[in-house]
Amino acid sequence: MTIELQIGEQAPVPAALPRLNRSLRPSAKAPVRIVHLGLGAFHRSHQAWYTHQAGDAAEWGIASFTGRRPDAALALAGQDGLYTVVERADGGDSFEIVSSIVEAVDGANVGRLAELVAAPATAVITLTITEAAYRLDSDGQLDRTAPDVVADLALLAGTAAGGGTPTTPLGRLVFALAARRTADGGPLAVVCCDNLSNNGSVARSAVLGLAAAWDAGLAAWVDANVSFVSTSVDRITPRTTDADLEAVEAACGYRDNSPVVAEPFRSWVLSGAFPAGRPRWEDAGAVFVDEIEPFENRKLWLLNGAHSLLAYAGQLRGHATVAEALADPACLHAVEAFWDEAEANLASAGLKGAELRIPEYRAELLDRFRNARIAHHLAQIAMDGSTKLRMRAVPVLLAERSHGRSGAAAALMIAAWMDFSVHAGTLQDPLADEVDAANALTGTGRIRTLLALLNPQLAEDHAITELIEGLSGTFTEPAIGP
Repeated sequence: MTIELQIGEQAPVPAALPRLNRSLRPSAKAPVRIVHLGLGAFHRSHQAWYTHQAGDAAEWGIASFTGRRPDAALALAGQDGLYTVVERADGGDSFEIVSSIVEAVDGANVGRLAELVAAPATAVITLTITEAAYRLDSDGQLDRTAPDVVADLALLAGTAAGGGTPTTPLGRLVFALAARRTADGGPLAVVCCDNLSNNGSVARSAVLGLAAAWDAGLAAWVDANVSFVSTSVDRITPRTTDADLEAVEAACGYRDNSPVVAEPFRSWVLSGAFPAGRPRWEDAGAVFVDEIEPFENRKLWLLNGAHSLLAYAGQLRGHATVAEALADPACLHAVEAFWDEAEANLASAGLKGAELRIPEYRAELLDRFRNARIAHHLAQIAMDGSTKLRMRAVPVLLAERSHGRSGAAAALMIAAWMDFSVHAGTLQDPLADEVDAANALTGTGRIRTLLALLNPQLAEDHAITELIEGLSGTFTEPAIGP
């Protein structure tokens, strides 16, 4: 069911509203054939929506597991997995019930995760666990010294003796894959949907790294039986507010405690094998390609790179949302300059440049960012900067330098992040302690130490250190704040 309302149009509000569930809106539950890690708003507006729209959706149910907290699973389970996607366009909202999630589970229920992954019917595991969850070091490999990786390895080592189970998404995934190996469940595909360049290879490296550190036999089995699919995902999905819940009630005549708001635009590009099959996602517009890197980089550099730049520069100039920041000429100029650098290196892919429609994509992004009805908060985007900038700013800066150009626009993004890390107070970042320690230094030493957290090669380049030091302070007036 899809309901559309134009701006200013009011729907009648019933006196007492029933709660959304499969009795109120009859919808048969498809069998679980997809397991998802990272139950959140983006997953529900993107992968779950695509599965709901697939021509063979009746054959593909999703069991979605939360990450850190059980709240989303508890709320969604109370509605039999049903929820409303609110598509928010300039001209009004449309409302659609999505039914592809048939089981919503607390991520701490590792036993249920292992049971479902081990089942032969399960063909696909999808991931939205955030970039930081793969625990990559600056060389793009699994950091086996990270405290949570060390802790998970200890827990995995004790599972045979009845010890605890892993607590991170990566550890839980490896544990569940071990259960599939034991059950002889057969091959399957792991589909990474996080904003990482060549994310399928990243997921493979992280999973194999953790598996090998625990059990060499498991690593060999994963290598032989699990395909890792790379994807480029794209749909702006802000956090749901109380006003959004009220809008659903007014338009749809039921209570939904788990709606998700998204922009009209959506894109999903995939590359890789599905040895046990997959839904017909192409029916909903998904695209399957042989070479995904140009599409990944287009999205990582143009959309995500601009988001990071706006997140740091915008907050330093007192803005709260993407739309507000883009309306600031200083922020807009910085974004356009960064896009020029990124485009120069995307276009070097030859014929792919035409397929990528870069000028059109840039124009679409400006329209999407200016959609003031999508309140995409800069504070949300700013999290985990030390991880995100490795994929969004560093590759463009290195590419520009390799061609004899300054890379000043990419360097400005890094400088803005450094300034923001000082002004932001509490920093939400996996390297927050290291960033704080670096900020206790002064001058070139501080810049070099912060750069080393992103890329050691940058920290050794005196010219880049000088460039970023000269760009520091570009956005610090007016001071950070509302």
